[in-house]
Amino acid sequence: MSPDEWERRIGELWEDADVSDDGRIEAMLTLANEAPHPALGAFELGGAFDSAGREFEAHAQYEAAADAGLADVDVARAAQLAVQHASTLRNLGRENEAIAMLRDAPAHATVGAAPAVFLALALHSAGRHDEALRVAIEALEPTLPQYRRSVRAYVAELTAE
Repeated sequence: MSPDEWERRIGELWEDADVSDDGRIEAMLTLANEAPHPALGAFELGGAFDSAGREFEAHAQYEAAADAGLADVDVARAAQLAVQHASTLRNLGRENEAIAMLRDAPAHATVGAAPAVFLALALHSAGRHDEALRVAIEALEPTLPQYRRSVRAYVAELTAE
């Protein structure tokens, strides 16, 4: 199967709202085995497990994708991996690992401010509420048409010692 055909089939599977979680995982297992690169297959399979709430399996696949060199194969998916894997780690109660991963997450247009949003969630889960609020507001601040200077001043107060 050509890489373009594989990408088309991956897209169709994700867009199919009628497929069950188990059906998506089964179809994704097949597609992962036919992936143009092992890192791509592991990433997409991790996402299928993740969307089904099967965090342990997702974590294993996300690690496999990173170990197989996803960052060298597809920078957009590597940025998505940081968000998705960190979210999975947070759901597994491993907030500090999620925080570290999100702080180092690569920037990419496909994820926008998502790393900051998920960082705020991980910080909140870790009980670091003021820092979580600061990160969330900082992610929104550039989009404000007014009050940016005021917002920056208030944000600075949230975690000032």
